[in-house]
Amino acid sequence: MANKAFEATEVYKQFGTVKALNGVTLQADQNTIFGLLGPNGAGKTTLVRMLSTLMEPDQGTVKVLGIDVMREPQRVRELIGLAGQYAAVDEYLTGEENLYMVGRLYHLSSTEARKRAKAILAELHLEDAANRIVKTYSGGMRRRLDLGASLVGRPKILFLDEPTTGLDPRTRLDLWEIIRDLVREGTSILLTTQYLEEADELADRIAVIDRGKVIAEGTSSQLKAKLGGDVIEFEITHDDQKDRALKAVESIADKPISYDESNKTVTVPVGTNGSKGLIEVVRALDAAHISPQALSLHQPSLDDVFLTLTGAKASDVAKKPEVSRKGHR
Repeated sequence: MANKAFEATEVYKQFGTVKALNGVTLQADQNTIFGLLGPNGAGKTTLVRMLSTLMEPDQGTVKVLGIDVMREPQRVRELIGLAGQYAAVDEYLTGEENLYMVGRLYHLSSTEARKRAKAILAELHLEDAANRIVKTYSGGMRRRLDLGASLVGRPKILFLDEPTTGLDPRTRLDLWEIIRDLVREGTSILLTTQYLEEADELADRIAVIDRGKVIAEGTSSQLKAKLGGDVIEFEITHDDQKDRALKAVESIADKPISYDESNKTVTVPVGTNGSKGLIEVVRALDAAHISPQALSLHQPSLDDVFLTLTGAKASDVAKKPEVSRKGHR
């Protein structure tokens, strides 16, 4: 069987009385994006530091491409790239000088390091700023340059620790597309994030970690499915339609129907009969002479998953980026 991109088995790490990781077991396939989702202090960065050879576990084993991180850290470093939460570039050097310096640290020849730096700057759409000192870069440009530094060694696995924190929506979308391109080119990625839309958009598989433990794992669809099936929502235009609307769709729902007085929205759970249920709701409302507003069919969101699993809303952890292209189908 081919080696996994990474494997963590029964990993423990404690700082004083704080259990940063408490028996974490995870693995990811190669050429995929694995999302690690959780609130601040959940243990995400601690796990990334272990996988990238910057920290050893108190107990357990950690492997990258089948290589034991503690036994052969240098071999692992030759295969990985790491971009942290904050841009780790020298602001008094130019963009090209930063990447050239990293290339030389990778023992590339002067000519090859220069060539590699120019190629990465072009790939990240930074060629026009190649000769500007980084101090003049915007936050998004610095983040892209930091990502570029992690790509100089052509890593087989890239660890991205909350790479879009603090970025504006447009820059975040640009970085998402760069990440997708890297995977298409054969790079495996571990992405930690607090942004639910980011995990939903990018990750092939997601693990939710809280207080040092993995509390859920699966695809985005699988995690949402655990909370129930599809939901149909519609808004009525007048209060006097409420009772007729609820009675009209009562037999279609597979769970109790809810009504939000504040926005006059009726929510109808329909299990796995999403499309069929939508047709039935439309027909039932039409028969009751009700013309709904904002009729939609959707699944539970990752926000719902996060709230159910951690007991906290995602908005209490981090402001959600308003850039998702998913949603109602």
